Order: sequence, then structure tokens, then C-alpha cells
Amino acid sequence: MIRYHSFYPWHREGAYSHLMNEKDEKALAAVRVFNPYDLYSKSNEPIDVEKLRPYYQGLIAKFFPETLNW
Repeated sequence: MIRYHSFYPWHREGAYSHLMNEKDEKALAAVRVFNPYDLYSKSNEPIDVEKLRPYYQGLIAKFFPETLNW
């Protein structure tokens, strides 16, 4: 995703399709789904970390155990 999200000739203009295989087709579909969230999620405003902290702490609590075993 990171590698291809800014590769506009491929995912927006349809360039290089003659070089694609089945794996590339799946990657292209995923990039197209991801791209709107990437393009419109940037802001010039600084991030208020304290305002976002409860949201991310909630995600961590939901998806990670209280103690991690490394």
C-alpha cells in the first residue's frame, strides 16, 4: 500500500495495465479503496495529541492484552 498509493499513473490513469498479473490486480483494487482516505486525511493543523489520546488508548485496550509477552 505504502509503495503504490502515490503511483497515480497506475491507479488513477490505468497506465501499465499490460504489465499486471493477478497479484497486481488485487493490489490495485486495495490501493484504490485506500487512496481516498489517504488523500483527504492530511491537514496543515498540528495534531492535538492529548485530544486524540483517549481514542487511541481505547483501540489499544480493545485489541491488545494488558501485558505483552515479547
